[in-house]
Amino acid sequence: MRLLHTMLRVGDMQRSVDFYTKVLGMQVLRTSENPEYKYSLTFVGYENNPAQAEIELTYNWGTDSYELGTAYGHIALGMPDVYAACEKIKAAGGNVSREPGPVKGGTTVIAFVTDPDGYKIELIQRPDEAGGSGLR
Repeated sequence: MRLLHTMLRVGDMQRSVDFYTKVLGMQVLRTSENPEYKYSLTFVGYENNPAQAEIELTYNWGTDSYELGTAYGHIALGMPDVYAACEKIKAAGGNVSREPGPVKGGTTVIAFVTDPDGYKIELIQRPDEAGGSGLR
């Protein structure tokens, strides 16, 4: 078995695509429209499967916001330098909601970013991750 994707319902597809591509450096991998059932899908990620899991952005036509609830936690991204990634995210207009630093009770460096719909994304420093800050 392998993790394929996580689906997030979004209130504005273009706003979300801009965040995940321009702020977090992901690529649009594929899109689809379903006029009969009034929804649009955009899959974003750093590489095509099977190499890595993706995020499925789902826009239900006419719905501009959702209640996130108390069960949802976050998506996590690994990168070699969380501090540099946060600087790039801020420069691109992203919201760093928890500045980089060690996790409480540990030494792993983390930070949190919030997307335009309020979803949390944890950035985890992993020196073994390839390439720069992890953001393109």
